[in-house]
Amino acid sequence: MWKPPERIKYQTSVEGWPTAEEAARSRLYSPLCATNLDLAQRTWVPAMVPWRASDNGDVTQDVIDWYARFAQGKPGAIVVEATGIRDIPSGPLLRISDDRYVAGLRRLTDAVREASDGETRLMIQLIDFLTIRRRPQPDVFFNRFLKITAAHRQRLGMERESEQAIKAQLLTLTDAELEDVLSPRELDALRQGYRERVTDMHLSTIVELPATLPPLFSQAATRAQAAGFDGVELHYAHAYTMASFLSATNTRADGYGGSREHRCRLPLEVYKAVRAAVGDDYAVGCRFLSDEIISTGSHVDDACFFAREFALAGMDFLSLSRGGKFDDAKQPKIGWAAYPYTGQSGYECMPSYVSDQRGPWGRNIEPVAQIRAAIHSAGMRTPIISTGGIYSFDQAETLLAEDKADVVGLARQALADPDWFQKVRLGRGNEVLLCRYSNYCEGLDQKHKQVTCELWDRAALDSSDAVLATDGKRRLTAPQWSP
Repeated sequence: MWKPPERIKYQTSVEGWPTAEEAARSRLYSPLCATNLDLAQRTWVPAMVPWRASDNGDVTQDVIDWYARFAQGKPGAIVVEATGIRDIPSGPLLRISDDRYVAGLRRLTDAVREASDGETRLMIQLIDFLTIRRRPQPDVFFNRFLKITAAHRQRLGMERESEQAIKAQLLTLTDAELEDVLSPRELDALRQGYRERVTDMHLSTIVELPATLPPLFSQAATRAQAAGFDGVELHYAHAYTMASFLSATNTRADGYGGSREHRCRLPLEVYKAVRAAVGDDYAVGCRFLSDEIISTGSHVDDACFFAREFALAGMDFLSLSRGGKFDDAKQPKIGWAAYPYTGQSGYECMPSYVSDQRGPWGRNIEPVAQIRAAIHSAGMRTPIISTGGIYSFDQAETLLAEDKADVVGLARQALADPDWFQKVRLGRGNEVLLCRYSNYCEGLDQKHKQVTCELWDRAALDSSDAVLATDGKRRLTAPQWSP
């Protein structure tokens, strides 16, 4: 992963924690009563992919155990991982692309309610993603994937040679020489692996996305409602389809790209289709980016515009993330797929303890505050969830007290200690396991391994409640804590 050139090392620490009485009086532990969103406290566990579903996208017992363990901490809300809306193979990622998934998802919602004594609201994040392939061996790329064109022949001076001769010649060229022969997209497919973009208007499936996506999202939302989820979060963030429509890199000329108004057109149409499917009394919100952190991408002023449009349309909550794009991802190893959290934009999404003068914590706070202010100045009060490097009660309480957020999301800190919410509420914050921000969990995610935390995954491996990862070396959930 990219790291700032300063390479300053930080250590997570907390000077003090509230007493139980102080926590009870806090804004963080006060309820949120908003349209379709009633939370017992203003805490939120954002979506994290744990790689525990079956290869067919089904809920497994490991999935249920993962979310039930978070629910034992009784946060205000948990958002289930990015769940695919297309009925296509996607490995051990959850899917909601067919009615056959509803029964398993119902077991999940029932387990969370039981584990939290009904105190935690459960959302599910709905995602669409385009085709991406692993970085190929050069010979495989030239022999299987590259379509030889007249342009290649001309640049090589091999107008009359056979395709096989041309491919053989390409294999002898240096990287610099290939830059004079291949197009930018062909070079990218060779160096990074093939990846579809929303601007690939030569592909009929890409052209048709504005027609195909609204029903796919709305059908998935209907299944989520049937499975007992309290709401859905539309995934409009990071490197995936809907975020790519919002991005300033979206230059489609069909009314769905170019200006901000056109770039948010499909996200709004998806929302309207979902709202029509689930009704007016069901929570529907989205997660999108405060800033793409790429030079040609969208930034905070764009996010303020999108937030106003989403709020005006009637979304019930807006959750803000940051960065995480393919555009600046590092070159993957041959046989690996590009990972959108390896460049600078990826660092801003998941900063580590090796950082710059700002440190790894709260880097999204001020951008989110600007977005919330933009919504309020337009006369709306849509709840804003602020996330990113938040680990202490004082951080969270200050955000709420200074009107920079309405709800506070803890992802890596909740993974480090799923009992954070209970420990702090009971005045036992000194027992919290503080996230080190080493990104151990992110490293597992990049390799598509079951995600765990280094603070607890080797603890009490021989206890009766320890279910081990497929490598046999780590436990899959944090050890139990007794209040």
